[in-house]
Amino acid sequence: MKQINLGNAGLNASAVALGVMRIPSLDHSQAVNLLDSAHNAGVTFFDNADIYGDGESEKIFGAALKDASFSRDDVLVQTKVGIFPGKRYDFSKEHILEAVDASLERLQLDYVDTLLLHRPDPLMEPDDIAEAFLTLQNSGKVRQFGVSNFNPMQVEFLQQAVPQKLIANQLQLSIMHTGMIDFGMHTNMTDERSINHDGGILEYSRMHKMTIQAWSPFQYGFFAGVFIDNPKFPDLNKKLHELADKYNTNVNAIAAAWILRIPGTQVIAGTTNAGRIAQIAEAGNFELSKQEWYDVYFAAGNDLP
Repeated sequence: MKQINLGNAGLNASAVALGVMRIPSLDHSQAVNLLDSAHNAGVTFFDNADIYGDGESEKIFGAALKDASFSRDDVLVQTKVGIFPGKRYDFSKEHILEAVDASLERLQLDYVDTLLLHRPDPLMEPDDIAEAFLTLQNSGKVRQFGVSNFNPMQVEFLQQAVPQKLIANQLQLSIMHTGMIDFGMHTNMTDERSINHDGGILEYSRMHKMTIQAWSPFQYGFFAGVFIDNPKFPDLNKKLHELADKYNTNVNAIAAAWILRIPGTQVIAGTTNAGRIAQIAEAGNFELSKQEWYDVYFAAGNDLP
């Protein structure tokens, strides 16, 4: 499995990570098997959030980690905080500290390796967040910090106050969700793809060595469904199967490898299928050529100016 230096911060993580949002659908033994299967395939990074399953995902993951065949010290664990479902986002110092303590209790851990602020709060006070981060770092409860779904100016707004380098930004990115890529290639054009929705987040992240953690790597739209072997996308799936045959792998791995060909990325695979995580993890064992990357991009219905 290819390793990445997460945010250039010295955390060596697997290029493919397991996201456990859907883990409440599994019983304990199935959850343990999922973690073991992921680790056996080279996955050493696990992504959580306090909102997933209203805390149940962290509970089930924590219990499964206790009974897994590998040590907690062999892997990196991440969680995210800040969302009150349907009510508000909250990055107050009080809430961040309380949320992390609650997550650690559910996870049955003394610390998490990375903590992300889950979605940008227009009411956030960066100095308040900085105090929370310092408290968490000094207490040993969090090693590194990052954000999720932030645009460049929001990152800058926060980074100017917090002393820790923000090392990751978790963003939706897949073959069928390429706005941050399209915008860059359609610079100085007037077509729909030239619209800058994300503030140049791809280039910003590379310039500041923030790892882009790609969520929903197999989805099209906003949780509209998966594009893998979906008859709505015949050209794309034909190309994915062609490349899977060439590399003696599977279409899930090709779709993940397409993301990983973009410098500074990590794939968050949110599957509960032990066999599928093993398939996806194969993406960390090879690299698509530049032309193959563009061929997949074209097969998904994209073009060049």
